[in-house]
Amino acid sequence: MNDSVYVGNAGRDAALDRGWLLGHFKDVGDPRHSEAVEIKWGVHPRGDERSRWVRGEERTALLLLVSGRFRVELPGRSVLLERQGDYVVWGRGVDHSWRAEEESVVLTVRWPSVPGYAVSAGG
Repeated sequence: MNDSVYVGNAGRDAALDRGWLLGHFKDVGDPRHSEAVEIKWGVHPRGDERSRWVRGEERTALLLLVSGRFRVELPGRSVLLERQGDYVVWGRGVDHSWRAEEESVVLTVRWPSVPGYAVSAGG
């Protein structure tokens, strides 16, 4: 067995850590530990929304719709993802929030992986 290999299931593993599969928050030595990138498999029931806006963003992010209907709020702009594969990318300094308009699955990739953005519910 090679300790630098991890095989898992996004749906099952995501339930263990608020959706996050990879990032700085995984134990050092775990192949999923990274300070370069974070990856989240987000499963959101209809009406689920981020409890507050992310402000002072220090990362670049890509959010890709796997299924459902998902809205990303950006300053002065609302982006609706409604077809599988629709995605939005935003960079450093762009505040954001989101809401699941239907039950949705989204894949989020953020870089770099830095602490300080978690919220207690809906994040």
